[in-house]
Parts: sequence; structure tokens; C-alpha cells
Amino acid sequence: METTRKNFGTATLVAALLAGACLVSTAARADVAAGEATFKAKCAMCHGADGKGKEAMKTGDLASADVQKMSDADLSGMITNGKGKMPAYKTLTPEQVKDLVAFIRSLKK
Repeated sequence: METTRKNFGTATLVAALLAGACLVSTAARADVAAGEATFKAKCAMCHGADGKGKEAMKTGDLASADVQKMSDADLSGMITNGKGKMPAYKTLTPEQVKDLVAFIRSLKK
């Protein structure tokens, strides 16, 4: 009887951990999807629909190694405060900025 209780407890714990992992995975996909929507609305006009940049505007490829090696904090700072010709997007919420960074990470080559 004691062994059955232990097995049931272990099975319950494993099920809870798997459910939690599924929720985290779903949340991560939602972040990228939300980031993509924000990107299309705020960034694609300069960085291109695919994030590869526009030669005429001299915007860089967001999938490039140079961009991808930047820290999340650096990317967030550039989005929020702007850099060079890129305007600041101070109206974006911290969650929107985080989602944009997640989307930029999804472009990695």
C-alpha cells in the first residue's frame, strides 16, 4: 500500500511538471507571435517584413551574428531609446519590448 502511494505521488509530480513545461512552451510561442505583430506594425517599414533590413535605408539584418550576439538588455535598450537614425519607442510597454526581443531571437540564421 505504501509503495502504491509513493508511485501515485511520483506520477502526480511528473504530471504537474509536464503540464508546467507545456505552459511555459506555449507562453514562449505567444511572446514571439506578439513580438512579430508589434514588429510588423512598428519595425517592418524600415527593417523589412523579414527583418533582413533595407539596403536603401541602411538598416541591418536582424538575423545577423552581430545582432544576435547582442544581449537582451542591449536590444531592449535600442528598441526603447533608439540608436542613430532609429527612433526611440518609449510608448511600447516592457512586455512589448520583451516580445520584440523574442521575435528578433527567432530570426537567428
